[in-house]
Amino acid sequence: MRLLLVEDDNHVAAALSAVLARHGFAVTHARSGEEALQALVPEGNGFGVVLLDLGLPDQDGYEVCGKIRKRTSTPVIMVTARADVRSRIHGLNLGADDYVVKPYDTGELLARIHAVARRTVPDDAATPGDDALHLGSVRIELPTRQVSVDGSVVQLTRKEFDLLALLAQRPGVVFRREQIISEVWRTSWEGTGRTLEVHVASLRSKLRMPALIETVRGVGYRLVAPAA
Repeated sequence: MRLLLVEDDNHVAAALSAVLARHGFAVTHARSGEEALQALVPEGNGFGVVLLDLGLPDQDGYEVCGKIRKRTSTPVIMVTARADVRSRIHGLNLGADDYVVKPYDTGELLARIHAVARRTVPDDAATPGDDALHLGSVRIELPTRQVSVDGSVVQLTRKEFDLLALLAQRPGVVFRREQIISEVWRTSWEGTGRTLEVHVASLRSKLRMPALIETVRGVGYRLVAPAA
């Protein structure tokens, strides 16, 4: 996923960019509000999430958030030391999707990034007016957590569904193992790798589509959308 980090402190930005890169994000760093707005042209410029610091040198972060929301629907997470409820409400009213207070736990920040990104379903996977993902003969109903292949319901465990839904919302995109573990199991990679492999194998078997989830050696997994 491409992520726009709006942060005027180069040391903070460098440290956070390194962490995000290790979790599979391609980070673009903007040092001012104007630089951020230019980076989002045209129509969000392919960014999945914007991490917006409010203490910017040229414009107030709230003002930048309002301008971003007028230009694109790209999810915005405000990152700030302003912890009072009034500031949070103001940010959310301006169109922010989430609000993280400094100092924050990196794991929590990553979870929030994945959460807001998950709400944005790509056009090629969604049908207007339908809360389901359609990938060839596979239908994934998000509200009811039901999966069917050629109209036949496939019984999945909770984690199997979460894993499939995560991969299916961005077909073709490689998800790092660490990222999947963080998002689906809400824990670190250590000791959970074998569990992920077992769940991938189970999904391939239950859906009767061995090629649906591709292993990217040394990196992670991606969903290969089957032909309709």
